[in-house]
Formats: sequence, C-alpha cells, structure tokens
Amino acid sequence: MLALAVVLPLAGCATDSGPPDAAPSASGSSAVGGGTATAAPEVRVQLRVDGDIRQYLLHRPPAPAADGDGPKPLLIAFHGRGADAAELRAKTRLERAATARGMLVAFPEGLGHGWGAGAQATKQRPDPALDVRFTEALIEHLVRTERADPGQVYVAGFSNGGSMALRMAAERPALLAGAASVSGQLPTGSAAVEPSGPVPVMVVYGADDPVRPLAGLPSPPPDPEEPILPTRSARDSAAAFAAAGGAGEPVTREEKGYDRTVWRLGKDAPGGDRRSGGTVQLLVVDGAGHTWPGSTVPPPEGFGPVSKALDATDTILDFFTDPGPGH
Repeated sequence: MLALAVVLPLAGCATDSGPPDAAPSASGSSAVGGGTATAAPEVRVQLRVDGDIRQYLLHRPPAPAADGDGPKPLLIAFHGRGADAAELRAKTRLERAATARGMLVAFPEGLGHGWGAGAQATKQRPDPALDVRFTEALIEHLVRTERADPGQVYVAGFSNGGSMALRMAAERPALLAGAASVSGQLPTGSAAVEPSGPVPVMVVYGADDPVRPLAGLPSPPPDPEEPILPTRSARDSAAAFAAAGGAGEPVTREEKGYDRTVWRLGKDAPGGDRRSGGTVQLLVVDGAGHTWPGSTVPPPEGFGPVSKALDATDTILDFFTDPGPGH
C-alpha cells in the first residue's frame, strides 16, 4: 500500500521554482483544498509516496461551460536530469498548448533532479521502481481529486525524463493512452526496460544529438553524481514498442526538416484491440541536437542546435489526440 498525503502549500502563480516548502508533519494527513471549483488554475502540490514528500506543478484548463466539471485528459511531463519542473515548462510551453486542448498537466519533480528510468538499482537509487510507483500514485490521485480521465492519461518527457516516460509506457501500458519522448531512449544492459504491451508511442530525436547520440550509449561515461545508464538507439527504442504492440514493418518518409518512421500497432498482442489504429512513430530531426524542437529557450552549451522545422510540443499533443499515421 502507498501512504499518500497531499497539501497545496502554494496557490496561484506556479513560476516559483525555489526550494521545496516544509513537508507536513502528520504522516497520515488528508488532502487539503482538494476541490477544484474555487482553486487557482496553477498550483505547486506536495504528495507523500512511500514515505517521501514529492512535488509537482499542476496546471488546470479552464472548464468550458458546456463541459462543466467533467473528466479531463491528463498529461504527466518529466523534466531532464539536472533540471526541474519549471525549466521543462519554460522550454516546452506544454502547459499552454495542453490547457488550450482542455488537458490537465502535471510537471513532477524528480528526486535529486533526476528519474529512475532504468530497472537497475544504484547507490543513488537503491529502489529502481520508486519513480514508477510515484507516477502511478500521482495519476491515481489526479483521477480522484482533479477528475482526470483514466482512459486519457499520457506521459511525455525530455532526455532522462523522456526515458522515464518510455519506462512508464513499457511497464504500465494499460495505464496509458500514449507516451512521447524527446531525446530519451530505452535503457539497456543490466538496467534494461522491456515494453510489455501495446501503447501508442512517439520518439522525437535530434539527428546530431551530441549528448545522447541517435545510435544510443551502449557504454556511457561514468557520472560521479549518478550513473548514466546505457541505452538502445532511438530506432531500436521505438521498434521495441512496435514489436510489443504487434506492429508490422515500418514505413519511413521524408518530411520537411525530419524523417518520420511509422509502425502500425496490430491486434496480435494481448490487449491489442484497445490500440487498434494506433501507431509507434520515430521522428529524426535534421541538424537538431539534444534539444526540444521548436523551443524558444536557448539550450545549455554543448547541447547542439534547436530545430525550427518541427514544433515538438504541438506534434506530440496532436499525436496523443490522434495516434494514427501522421499527415
């Protein structure tokens, strides 16, 4: 059982990216301000999972009069290693594009500014499934308190956060309606994560990524802060989801500024009937680095250029809305 406790210490503007507020002292406390009718549209929220106080930024869409307080699609967006929720929000503007589509958006904060995207225990992350359980608990909580639609839950992320999104799609495909990764690949080797069922997935990758190459990192350099996991190539990551979804042979075509490879999910895999018409897609962006295509935020030095040939934010959200073949 997961021990959950929720507080809403910050209401209003969610641009505050300072240090976390003090955790509540009562381990069994219940939700505070759980209703959404009068709550601010943006909040920083604390959630107790497995004894840890975790934080996330929550963006609520305005409720159309016709819709009232009906169920809403939910997007969970994971930041990259060394970054935080506010940085991902600024880089992607996901909350603007998603809330315009009537979606709830949660930007969770990783422990130590990172995510346990691989299945191998490390000194820094002795429990490699901790972030999977946190994400499950976050989704369950938002379904209960924010009326998130459990049939329209999506995950996305950048770099290490992209790998985390892929891990969730691989290990919990029935929980998700779709997943997307920018500059993130599936871990391999002793940390390998294997897709276990059909789910629409989009992988967006820079052809000239100098940080995590398109071909993967089978032997990554050591990191004194936290080991960098070996990864499959971007194509092999996408192909693994295609195979788990009973897909046939892919079709690749050139588009302006990028190549798109599409696998159609089949009905041969268990549960494949609920993914009929869906796809797995790999978009390799010409000349792009370890960056979010279409972003207006300059990347760190050494990360390479940002492509303007593709708006990754709109492309991903359009894919979630219609995970069939791209136009």
